[in-house]
Amino acid sequence: MDYLGIDHAKCNANQILHFTCVKESLEDLTTTEYMRDCAIQGGLTTKLVFIDDIGWDETAKQFVDMEDESIRNIFKLYPWEWLAAEEFGKNILEDANKTFWIEPSWKMILSNKAILPILWELNPDCEYLLPAYFDENGMKDYVKKPILSREGANIEMVKHYGTIEKTTGEYGDEGFVYQQLFELPDFDDNYPVVGSWIIGQEAAGIGIREAKNLITNNKSRFVPHLIS
Repeated sequence: MDYLGIDHAKCNANQILHFTCVKESLEDLTTTEYMRDCAIQGGLTTKLVFIDDIGWDETAKQFVDMEDESIRNIFKLYPWEWLAAEEFGKNILEDANKTFWIEPSWKMILSNKAILPILWELNPDCEYLLPAYFDENGMKDYVKKPILSREGANIEMVKHYGTIEKTTGEYGDEGFVYQQLFELPDFDDNYPVVGSWIIGQEAAGIGIREAKNLITNNKSRFVPHLIS
């Protein structure tokens, strides 16, 4: 395993690890380049290619970069549900190289909030879960979340049947889930939330994101607390 938690044996051997993100996002590029730097420190050969510039060789049935180099391993900062819905993304099923994608496609299940009501149904009263449903289910205090939203978009917080905070955005067509409200602790009008990462079933780091609002968004302050 290296800094990214990548099992070198699972990558296509002796090949470049490409890194990709959208071209017009400085935030995404900065994050991608940080991850690429970690991979370089881990001894991997890397190359950046914007996802806008990834090509498809119809004859060879493979993805290629701007120099027509075959893409066999790639880290992407790009949502799987976007890729799966796009015509270009369908080439993944035809890919002769069986490219090793980081993150893997099964992450679509874990990043989909529709899993929350299912987890609650399978594990009712679990101390590690908040009650979640596909409708209000009689709850007076809940958070309404789009199934595929990101960065605090299209969230509505309801307390005593009244909206206390709400955000706008481009999500929601895919449907919503309703999760019991659990308000973040208030530290002088700052609301922190802890994010944790697991690699290979082991704790690998935590970070703290803090906002002036109850709904954490992409403008919230972020502090890496521990990377192991």
